[in-house]
Amino acid sequence: MTKASELREMSDEQLAVVLKETTESLFRLKIQAQTERLDAPSELRKHRQMVARVKTIQTERARTKRQEQAPQEAKR
Repeated sequence: MTKASELREMSDEQLAVVLKETTESLFRLKIQAQTERLDAPSELRKHRQMVARVKTIQTERARTKRQEQAPQEAKR
C-alpha cells in the first residue's frame, strides 16, 4: 500500500483515481468476504485505511484552498 507521504505528492486527479480504485477493490473484497472465505482478511482493513488516507488528504487540500481564498475575499 501507498504511504501518506507518497499520496501527498500526487495530484488531485491521481488521488481521485486511487480513491476510486481502492473503493471498488474494497467493495469486491466485502462481497467476497460474504460469499466465500478470504485468502487475506487483513486486506479489508488495508483498503479501508487507504480510503481514509486519501479522503483525509483531499479534505486537507480543500481546507487550505478555502483558507487561501478567505483572505482574498475579505480584501474585496
